[in-house]
Amino acid sequence: MSRIGRMPISIPAGVDVKIEAGNLVTVKGPKGTLTQQLHPNMNIAQEGDVIHVTRPNDEKENRSLHGLTRTLLHNMVVGVTEGYKKELDVNGVGYRVAKEGNKLVMNLGFSHQVVVEEIEGITIEVPSANKIVISGVDKQKVGQFAAEVREKRPPEPYKGKGIKYTDEVIRRKEGKTGVKKK
Repeated sequence: MSRIGRMPISIPAGVDVKIEAGNLVTVKGPKGTLTQQLHPNMNIAQEGDVIHVTRPNDEKENRSLHGLTRTLLHNMVVGVTEGYKKELDVNGVGYRVAKEGNKLVMNLGFSHQVVVEEIEGITIEVPSANKIVISGVDKQKVGQFAAEVREKRPPEPYKGKGIKYTDEVIRRKEGKTGVKKK
């Protein structure tokens, strides 16, 4: 049995979970509302303030969906109560970020500025000229948007310049050294 799949999901106070036919789950909380269509094979049961996810049988597909379904539900509950955030650091001489309205304007060593617009459900904060904080309710959207921002100038291994996650460790390489002439 899936260790993650059989763990119950506790619903905190102030969160409303609605499970409709075909496993269409809607979670409402203080930070917002999330709706997701989960796989119809899984059995999702709500008992008071606890949700249990069970599988109908031990077929390979159902075993793999069991833990996934439980994790997706848990991420929805955590998202509407606490929310998710990703922090990015911008390293490099002359590399700067600023927020203008709902746009993130980045100087990343190109001949032009790179502009990224906020999408629905995502908020961008720029606490300093070399830090970006992306936050939102949906874990998948936050992670995808942060990856798209990082993609504009990924960190390079020689000097470490570029956009990296705050907790990311860049494997550094040694540059080429002068070769002795005979």
